[in-house]
Amino acid sequence: MKALDDAVAEMDFEFLSSGEHTMSVEGMRKALGNGQNNVVFLDVRSDKEMEYLVLPFAKHISLHELPARMDELPKDKLVVAYCTSIFRSAVAYTLLRAHGFEQVKGMAASMEDMVKAFKPSPLANM
Repeated sequence: MKALDDAVAEMDFEFLSSGEHTMSVEGMRKALGNGQNNVVFLDVRSDKEMEYLVLPFAKHISLHELPARMDELPKDKLVVAYCTSIFRSAVAYTLLRAHGFEQVKGMAASMEDMVKAFKPSPLANM
């Protein structure tokens, strides 16, 4: 429980205002355009949501399964959690930090904004 307390305690005003804990759609595009060798995109949406939209570059672990499956994620790479509403990715962020993941971010974008990045024109610019 102390690790969770410590992870939450670090989320003070300076931390939240810096934006260092988030990744934008542009950041996602850059990471993917660079081959994503040092980034793991973590989709924490439910299995039901996955029936409607899958982003093939991401690792899917539903938020409720994350505590039991953290060993599937590398601690030596940046892990960027995302979901449809940002809420679950914030929970995943906090959980991963509490379990010793130092390189973690949450997507600061909606699924709609993320999907727009994969239309032909933005894709061509990658």
